Amino acid sequence: MYLVVALILAFFLLQYGMVLKMRMKKGKPAPELTGSYAKALKTGNKSLFYFYSPGCGACRPMTPLIEKMMKQYKNIFKVNISQDMDTARRFGVMGTPATILVRDGRIAEFLVGPQQEKRIIELMQ
Repeated sequence: MYLVVALILAFFLLQYGMVLKMRMKKGKPAPELTGSYAKALKTGNKSLFYFYSPGCGACRPMTPLIEKMMKQYKNIFKVNISQDMDTARRFGVMGTPATILVRDGRIAEFLVGPQQEKRIIELMQ
């Protein structure tokens, strides 16, 4: 019984630590990136990076939302961490879904978990 409680407690502490570590990235300079990511960051406009993985259950409802938003906003990027782990590592993403807003070369928001459409719109305005 105590072992089960200890394992559950350890799991929650690990999750909390991971979320806290990712949120501490807020206000830090955005990492050096390449390709279209780098071009978007150099414009000085807002850029939103959505990190997901195909097997992520929490990502499933959010991924179509991001794809819809990508048609409205040119600086939204969908990053599959199973194909682009380097970008995820540079940002310090430790779990999916993660949504990062970069403004003026700095990480303005680092959100962990699924987000509502309203929140994404607020970030991009």
